[in-house]
Amino acid sequence: MAEILLLVASGVALFALALAALRMALGPTAVDRTVALDGMTIVALSLIAAFAWFTGRTIYLDVALVYGLASFTSVVAVARYLEGGLK
Repeated sequence: MAEILLLVASGVALFALALAALRMALGPTAVDRTVALDGMTIVALSLIAAFAWFTGRTIYLDVALVYGLASFTSVVAVARYLEGGLK
């Protein structure tokens, strides 16, 4: 039962990933694209965690952690640049 629920949740996450990719492609401003990219990384992190649960390998959780930290750092850097703080 839990496997079916996780499969459905993964399907919903893939749909959300597709919608965020569409927002990134159509976003009229750089801020829209940055928020869409951040949303895509959050959904990708959840998919990596689901994959780790499916395979039973916890090493993928470490990968997700590093990916999340890199994503956070890059979004903060882009936000500072768009604000005019980095020159």
